[in-house]
Amino acid sequence: MIGIAIFFLVLGALVKYGKMYFLIAGYNTMSSSEKGQFNVEAVAKVFRNGMFGMAALILIGYLAAKITGDGSLQHTLFFAAIFIGVPYLVIASNLKKHK
Repeated sequence: MIGIAIFFLVLGALVKYGKMYFLIAGYNTMSSSEKGQFNVEAVAKVFRNGMFGMAALILIGYLAAKITGDGSLQHTLFFAAIFIGVPYLVIASNLKKHK
Protein backbone atom coordinates (compact mmCIF):
# COMPACT_ATOMS: atom_id res chain seq x y z
CA MET A 1 0.00 0.00 0.00
CA ILE A 2 2.87 2.37 0.74
CA GLY A 3 4.13 1.81 -2.81
CA ILE A 4 0.78 2.83 -4.26
CA ALA A 5 0.69 5.98 -2.12
CA ILE A 6 4.22 6.89 -3.23
CA PHE A 7 3.23 6.24 -6.85
CA PHE A 8 0.27 8.64 -6.51
CA LEU A 9 2.51 11.29 -4.92
CA VAL A 10 5.09 10.99 -7.69
CA LEU A 11 2.43 11.01 -10.41
CA GLY A 12 0.77 14.13 -8.99
CA ALA A 13 4.11 15.91 -8.68
CA LEU A 14 5.18 14.95 -12.21
CA VAL A 15 2.03 16.37 -13.75
CA LYS A 16 1.92 19.58 -11.73
CA TYR A 17 5.58 20.43 -11.16
CA GLY A 18 7.26 18.40 -13.91
CA LYS A 19 4.74 19.65 -16.49
CA MET A 20 4.26 16.12 -17.84
CA TYR A 21 0.85 16.93 -19.25
CA PHE A 22 0.91 13.89 -21.53
CA LEU A 23 -0.10 11.92 -18.41
CA ILE A 24 -3.48 13.69 -18.46
CA ALA A 25 -5.88 11.50 -20.41
CA GLY A 26 -6.90 13.01 -23.73
CA TYR A 27 -4.49 15.94 -23.69
CA ASN A 28 -2.17 14.44 -26.30
CA THR A 29 -5.03 13.79 -28.70
CA MET A 30 -6.20 17.43 -28.67
CA SER A 31 -5.38 19.62 -31.61
CA SER A 32 -3.25 22.72 -31.06
CA SER A 33 -6.33 24.94 -31.18
CA GLU A 34 -8.10 22.80 -28.56
CA LYS A 35 -5.01 22.88 -26.32
CA GLY A 36 -5.08 26.68 -26.59
CA GLN A 37 -8.64 26.77 -25.24
CA PHE A 38 -7.79 24.38 -22.40
CA ASN A 39 -6.32 25.60 -19.10
CA VAL A 40 -3.87 22.77 -18.59
CA GLU A 41 -2.32 24.39 -15.52
CA ALA A 42 -5.68 24.30 -13.71
CA VAL A 43 -6.26 20.68 -14.68
CA ALA A 44 -2.73 19.80 -13.54
CA LYS A 45 -3.55 21.37 -10.18
CA VAL A 46 -6.74 19.29 -9.94
CA PHE A 47 -4.75 16.19 -10.88
CA ARG A 48 -2.10 16.95 -8.23
CA ASN A 49 -4.70 17.57 -5.54
CA GLY A 50 -6.56 14.37 -6.41
CA MET A 51 -3.41 12.24 -6.41
CA PHE A 52 -2.12 13.78 -3.18
CA GLY A 53 -5.53 13.30 -1.54
CA MET A 54 -5.70 9.65 -2.54
CA ALA A 55 -2.14 9.10 -1.30
CA ALA A 56 -3.00 10.76 2.02
CA LEU A 57 -6.03 8.52 2.56
CA ILE A 58 -3.98 5.42 1.74
CA LEU A 59 -1.22 6.46 4.14
CA ILE A 60 -3.72 7.27 6.90
CA GLY A 61 -5.29 3.85 6.42
CA TYR A 62 -1.89 2.18 6.57
CA LEU A 63 -0.91 4.01 9.77
CA ALA A 64 -4.31 3.41 11.39
CA ALA A 65 -4.04 -0.30 10.61
CA LYS A 66 -0.54 -0.45 12.11
CA ILE A 67 -1.57 1.44 15.26
CA THR A 68 -4.82 -0.44 15.90
CA GLY A 69 -3.83 -3.81 14.44
CA ASP A 70 -7.04 -3.81 12.38
CA GLY A 71 -6.11 -4.47 8.74
CA SER A 72 -9.63 -3.72 7.55
CA LEU A 73 -9.02 0.00 8.17
CA GLN A 74 -6.26 -0.05 5.58
CA HIS A 75 -8.46 -1.72 2.98
CA THR A 76 -11.44 0.50 3.74
CA LEU A 77 -9.48 3.72 3.31
CA PHE A 78 -7.73 2.37 0.21
CA PHE A 79 -11.04 1.70 -1.51
CA ALA A 80 -12.45 4.99 -0.23
CA ALA A 81 -9.47 6.77 -1.79
CA ILE A 82 -10.08 5.11 -5.15
CA PHE A 83 -13.88 5.41 -5.16
CA ILE A 84 -13.75 9.07 -4.12
CA GLY A 85 -10.56 10.13 -5.91
CA VAL A 86 -11.24 8.79 -9.39
CA PRO A 87 -14.70 10.41 -9.74
CA TYR A 88 -13.25 13.63 -8.33
CA LEU A 89 -10.55 13.63 -11.01
CA VAL A 90 -13.02 12.92 -13.79
CA ILE A 91 -15.62 15.47 -12.70
CA ALA A 92 -13.31 18.27 -11.57
CA SER A 93 -11.03 18.09 -14.61
CA ASN A 94 -13.99 18.32 -17.00
CA LEU A 95 -15.54 21.44 -15.52
CA LYS A 96 -16.16 24.30 -17.92
CA LYS A 97 -13.97 26.63 -15.85
CA HIS A 98 -10.92 24.79 -17.21
CA LYS A 99 -11.81 25.60 -20.81
